[in-house]
Amino acid sequence: MKIPRKLVERVRARAAHRCEYCRASEWLTGQYHTVDHILPRAQDGLTILDNLCLACAPCNAFKHDRTKAIDPESGGFATLFNPRTQDWRDHFAWSRDGLTIIGMTASGRATIAALRMNRSLAVAARTIWVSVNQHPPRD
Repeated sequence: MKIPRKLVERVRARAAHRCEYCRASEWLTGQYHTVDHILPRAQDGLTILDNLCLACAPCNAFKHDRTKAIDPESGGFATLFNPRTQDWRDHFAWSRDGLTIIGMTASGRATIAALRMNRSLAVAARTIWVSVNQHPPRD
Protein backbone atom coordinates (compact mmCIF):
# COMPACT_ATOMS: atom_id res chain seq x y z
CA MET A 1 0.00 0.00 0.00
CA LYS A 2 1.46 3.31 -1.05
CA ILE A 3 1.44 6.13 1.50
CA PRO A 4 -0.40 9.19 0.15
CA ARG A 5 1.96 11.99 -0.93
CA LYS A 6 0.35 14.60 1.37
CA LEU A 7 0.86 12.29 4.36
CA VAL A 8 4.51 11.72 3.38
CA GLU A 9 5.00 15.50 3.16
CA ARG A 10 3.48 15.98 6.63
CA VAL A 11 5.78 13.31 8.12
CA ARG A 12 8.85 14.82 6.43
CA ALA A 13 7.99 18.36 7.61
CA ARG A 14 7.21 17.25 11.18
CA ALA A 15 10.62 15.51 11.33
CA ALA A 16 12.37 18.63 10.00
CA HIS A 17 13.80 16.42 7.24
CA ARG A 18 15.82 14.32 9.71
CA CYS A 19 15.77 10.63 10.54
CA GLU A 20 13.78 10.37 13.74
CA TYR A 21 16.04 7.56 14.97
CA CYS A 22 19.66 8.61 14.23
CA ARG A 23 18.85 12.29 13.47
CA ALA A 24 20.68 12.29 10.09
CA SER A 25 19.53 15.14 7.89
CA GLU A 26 18.20 14.55 4.38
CA TRP A 27 20.11 17.66 3.34
CA LEU A 28 23.42 16.39 4.73
CA THR A 29 23.02 12.85 3.40
CA GLY A 30 21.79 14.04 0.02
CA GLN A 31 19.08 11.38 0.18
CA TYR A 32 15.37 11.49 0.84
CA HIS A 33 14.49 9.41 3.87
CA THR A 34 11.76 6.78 4.03
CA VAL A 35 8.47 6.99 5.87
CA ASP A 36 8.51 4.16 8.43
CA HIS A 37 5.59 2.49 10.17
CA ILE A 38 6.54 2.53 13.86
CA LEU A 39 4.20 -0.38 14.52
CA PRO A 40 4.82 -2.27 11.28
CA ARG A 41 2.01 -3.12 8.90
CA ALA A 42 2.98 -6.78 9.45
CA GLN A 43 1.81 -6.26 13.04
CA ASP A 44 -1.36 -4.47 11.96
CA GLY A 45 0.17 -0.98 12.19
CA LEU A 46 -1.97 1.63 10.51
CA THR A 47 -0.91 4.12 7.87
CA ILE A 48 -1.82 7.15 9.95
CA LEU A 49 0.24 10.16 11.01
CA ASP A 50 0.57 8.93 14.61
CA ASN A 51 2.16 5.65 13.45
CA LEU A 52 4.60 7.12 10.95
CA CYS A 53 8.08 8.57 11.27
CA LEU A 54 10.89 9.59 8.96
CA ALA A 55 13.80 7.14 8.84
CA CYS A 56 17.01 7.13 6.84
CA ALA A 57 17.45 4.07 4.62
CA PRO A 58 19.86 2.24 6.97
CA CYS A 59 17.75 2.81 10.11
CA ASN A 60 14.63 1.74 8.23
CA ALA A 61 16.31 -1.39 6.84
CA PHE A 62 17.82 -2.45 10.16
CA LYS A 63 14.55 -1.82 12.02
CA HIS A 64 12.56 -3.79 9.44
CA ASP A 65 9.41 -5.02 11.20
CA ARG A 66 10.81 -5.14 14.72
CA THR A 67 9.39 -3.36 17.74
CA LYS A 68 11.75 -4.90 20.34
CA ALA A 69 15.44 -5.72 20.54
CA ILE A 70 18.04 -6.78 23.06
CA ASP A 71 19.41 -4.13 25.41
CA PRO A 72 23.16 -4.85 25.33
CA GLU A 73 23.57 -3.70 28.93
CA SER A 74 20.93 -5.86 30.61
CA GLY A 75 20.69 -8.64 28.02
CA GLY A 76 16.90 -8.41 28.16
CA PHE A 77 14.42 -7.34 25.52
CA ALA A 78 13.43 -3.67 25.35
CA THR A 79 10.92 -1.85 23.21
CA LEU A 80 12.49 0.11 20.38
CA PHE A 81 12.34 3.90 20.59
CA ASN A 82 9.00 5.31 19.44
CA PRO A 83 9.36 8.85 18.06
CA ARG A 84 5.65 9.54 18.49
CA THR A 85 5.39 8.71 22.18
CA GLN A 86 8.95 9.25 23.45
CA ASP A 87 11.32 12.22 23.43
CA TRP A 88 14.68 11.54 21.73
CA ARG A 89 16.61 13.38 24.45
CA ASP A 90 15.18 11.14 27.16
CA HIS A 91 16.65 8.05 25.50
CA PHE A 92 19.73 9.26 23.64
CA ALA A 93 22.59 11.72 23.91
CA TRP A 94 25.45 12.68 21.65
CA SER A 95 29.01 11.84 22.63
CA ARG A 96 31.11 14.88 23.51
CA ASP A 97 32.60 14.94 19.98
CA GLY A 98 29.15 14.51 18.35
CA LEU A 99 30.15 11.36 16.49
CA THR A 100 28.28 8.64 18.34
CA ILE A 101 24.88 8.25 19.91
CA ILE A 102 24.77 7.09 23.52
CA GLY A 103 21.81 5.12 24.86
CA MET A 104 20.46 6.57 28.11
CA THR A 105 17.76 3.93 28.67
CA ALA A 106 17.17 0.28 27.82
CA SER A 107 15.01 1.43 24.91
CA GLY A 108 17.73 3.78 23.68
CA ARG A 109 20.49 1.16 23.94
CA ALA A 110 18.37 -1.51 22.24
CA THR A 111 17.49 0.89 19.43
CA ILE A 112 21.12 1.92 18.89
CA ALA A 113 22.17 -1.72 18.72
CA ALA A 114 19.30 -2.95 16.53
CA LEU A 115 19.46 -0.07 14.05
CA ARG A 116 23.28 0.00 14.14
CA MET A 117 23.11 3.74 14.67
CA ASN A 118 26.85 4.01 15.33
CA ARG A 119 27.92 1.97 12.28
CA SER A 120 31.27 3.04 10.84
CA LEU A 121 29.84 4.80 7.77
CA ALA A 122 27.46 6.85 9.92
CA VAL A 123 30.30 7.88 12.23
CA ALA A 124 32.47 8.78 9.22
CA ALA A 125 29.70 10.97 7.80
CA ARG A 126 29.16 12.62 11.19
CA THR A 127 32.87 13.41 11.32
CA ILE A 128 32.51 15.49 8.16
CA TRP A 129 29.28 17.12 9.35
CA VAL A 130 30.87 18.06 12.68
CA SER A 131 33.88 19.56 10.88
CA VAL A 132 31.59 22.00 9.04
CA ASN A 133 29.48 22.78 12.14
CA GLN A 134 26.37 21.04 10.82
CA HIS A 135 26.17 18.36 13.48
CA PRO A 136 24.96 17.31 15.98
CA PRO A 137 21.45 18.74 15.66
CA ARG A 138 20.83 21.48 18.21
CA ASP A 139 17.33 20.38 19.15
